[in-house]
Amino acid sequence: MSTLGNKIDFVALISVDRANANGDPLGGNRPRTDYNGYGEMSDVCIKRKIRNRMQDLGNRVFVQSSDRCDDGFGSLSERASATMGKIKNPEEYAKVACETWLDVRTFGQVFAFKSNSGMSVGVRGPVSVHQAVSVSPIEVQSMQITKSVNGDPSEKRSSDTMGTKHVVRFGLYEIKGSINVQLAEKTGFSEEDAEIVKECLRTLFVNDASAARPEGSMEVVKLFWWRHNCKDGQYSSARVHRTVKVALKDTAALPDSVDDYTITLEPLEGLTPEIIDGV
Repeated sequence: MSTLGNKIDFVALISVDRANANGDPLGGNRPRTDYNGYGEMSDVCIKRKIRNRMQDLGNRVFVQSSDRCDDGFGSLSERASATMGKIKNPEEYAKVACETWLDVRTFGQVFAFKSNSGMSVGVRGPVSVHQAVSVSPIEVQSMQITKSVNGDPSEKRSSDTMGTKHVVRFGLYEIKGSINVQLAEKTGFSEEDAEIVKECLRTLFVNDASAARPEGSMEVVKLFWWRHNCKDGQYSSARVHRTVKVALKDTAALPDSVDDYTITLEPLEGLTPEIIDGV
């Protein structure tokens, strides 16, 4: 595999249609919003979905969710010890970790476990992902639900339990990110790995359906993928990301679909993105 040689920037536009894109556990699992009413998805949430897609595509991943564990290990410490338990050199430890797990050489990882005999190893990954924010304020709808399940027969109460479900009526969110060549050289992140990340972003919500996100309620509308002609980039990532312009056609109306927005791209001399339809 060839190490990545050119800086990459990307922007993904994702639609949320009557779904909970990323609930806030401290807010009753209500969809995350800022003080101005714009919807948010944490970078941790986005990276979790990318990792899930990496697994779906047959790649080894270090940070696995419990319901997707594919190697039998119950914790990160067990997974690390089984592979690198006898390695005492921090540089060798990081090298083996990057060679073993795609998400480590992609996002980086801190290895600070008791099984490491006090050794702490940090890996900085080349792929950075911003927190996603909706391009216009969102409307959160809440509904009362009844769960007719008697989970514990010893409890002397009705089997009908009241609850609340929250969804975003409709929102168009923007995910921004970049791939740094200098860090890619350190972790061994390759051109082939970059293609995997691109495919993960294009198919971000495949196999991600749940009660909070029914099938078809989350969609990658467009993925913009800029490949610079040098290591440091022809333009700053901030300037590249700003070239994607999204605006409501009617600012007085609440959006119902992506068709209610105008999506345009401001050209940059010498840098043209690959524009990909998502899933």
